[in-house]
Amino acid sequence: MDYSESIKEHYRKFFGGFTEHEFNKGPVNELPIGFKILKFPPNSKRNMWTYATCGMSDNLDVNTIEVHMFSSVEYDFLIELLTIIAHYHIRGGNLGLGHTINFGCPWYKDSNLEYGLISLPYLDGPIFENFQTKSRNIQFLWIIPITLNEKNYKKQMGLEALEQKFDEINLNYLNPFRKSVI
Repeated sequence: MDYSESIKEHYRKFFGGFTEHEFNKGPVNELPIGFKILKFPPNSKRNMWTYATCGMSDNLDVNTIEVHMFSSVEYDFLIELLTIIAHYHIRGGNLGLGHTINFGCPWYKDSNLEYGLISLPYLDGPIFENFQTKSRNIQFLWIIPITLNEKNYKKQMGLEALEQKFDEINLNYLNPFRKSVI
């Protein structure tokens, strides 16, 4: 089984069937050959859409990560957003656990969530998070949309402090119009 097929199979075990997508604008030629965004519809285990990178970790020696986001509705803007995030990571952004990403626009129109927090995949656990292929260990991480105030709080107080705030209110991570926890 080749590299991208092993990633797809890993995702399939947790999220079910998917369709493959490519964003074809900008410098996508700088992404690994075969890079895709996988889109998983809601199923009996999960009542939300999942968008995930496949191949973001290929040809890297450090921070071999793949990332995913959830949405309450089918929202193909996430194909573009995850492609841009992957490009940034591959071209030297060196993203990892606890980092924040400026989306450059709201997650949804009129949303105040313009940043992403790279977090552990709490909904799926360490078996999903850590995956070993023949050539490398890949860490699968979750991007949670956050506000500017939440990003600044994380920068000042740390990842654990921000995640504690999320836990205190039982954060609705699918609500693009939620209020800031800070």
